[in-house]
Amino acid sequence: MSASYHRIVVKIGSNVFTQADGLPDNARIAHLVEQIAAIKKQGKEVILVSSGAVASGRSLISVSEKADAVAARQLLASIGQVKLINTYSALFGNFDMLCSQILVTKEDFRDRLHYLNMRNCLEVLLQHQVIPVVNENDVVSVTELMFTDNDELAGLIASMLNAQALIVLTNVDGIYNGDPKLPGSKLIEEIDSETPDFSTFVTSGKSQFGRGGMITKSTMAHKTAQLGIAVHIANGTKDNILTDVLNNKAPHTRFAPDKSKSGKKKWIAHSAHTATGAVVVNEGAKIALTSSKATSLLPVGIVKLQENFNKGEIIKLLDEEGKLIGLGIAEYGSDKAKERIGQKKQKALVHYDYLYLNG
Repeated sequence: MSASYHRIVVKIGSNVFTQADGLPDNARIAHLVEQIAAIKKQGKEVILVSSGAVASGRSLISVSEKADAVAARQLLASIGQVKLINTYSALFGNFDMLCSQILVTKEDFRDRLHYLNMRNCLEVLLQHQVIPVVNENDVVSVTELMFTDNDELAGLIASMLNAQALIVLTNVDGIYNGDPKLPGSKLIEEIDSETPDFSTFVTSGKSQFGRGGMITKSTMAHKTAQLGIAVHIANGTKDNILTDVLNNKAPHTRFAPDKSKSGKKKWIAHSAHTATGAVVVNEGAKIALTSSKATSLLPVGIVKLQENFNKGEIIKLLDEEGKLIGLGIAEYGSDKAKERIGQKKQKALVHYDYLYLNG
């Protein structure tokens, strides 16, 4: 398996990075860096998405329990990010490897140009054998600017860089067909497009220090696999987990990848939060769009426009019950689209090359 992956994104969650007291688990971090260095020496490219800024800050300064939660998080993240990247820099330095710091917010994915600028930055780092260490910028990311958690960010980075694999490290072996704490629950080792709805198995509990639970991980993994990237969810508290996952020696959950999508479709897939407009389509259009045949959205299938938009912007495609069908790039603005609603023989509003459908 490992031979087929050239570019790998590794995500280290808060529940792997931290000890029970909320402070960084330095021995665990050092062991993971050692494994990443070994993978890199095989000629593979590794991008690290790491939580841990807040935990690192907690090891340096005490904050009153009465302090505002957002302000406390900003304080800890701002101080802790310095320690976090210095920790990684020192550990990778032991293997004569350089790492870099990339701090991002949702705003960095807001438009195609900005997105490509960030991708170019990451590509040049990889070309120079540097290991990018990516984290959400918790200093400025508050409320609506925040990712669900770093799982969402890791999926975005894997899609952006056309990685072959994303390894998500958490504190359990993967996704179970029940509560993993209960006897009788079994690990689901492989999930693909034919797997029955596994989300019913997933518990909604969150880790003590992370924002996202297994539901956000499984949702992100499913979407990323649909784009052609294999996703592995594994237990980062186990020794040699990265090398064992790559050699298929560790029990974990693997989301099998579908056929790879184009770079533009990968961007669209993760752009629901930046969509500027929305159109409602009729049942006939919904059936056509969600069929196995590549189909563009024509004005004849549009019922109404919910929000205005300009040419080139990402819009949401909704069914008549308001459920999201997919996302696409508008070929023209809402002013022209309004004039053409329900009309035949009109130019497609969204061409199928620039259409991403929810799985």
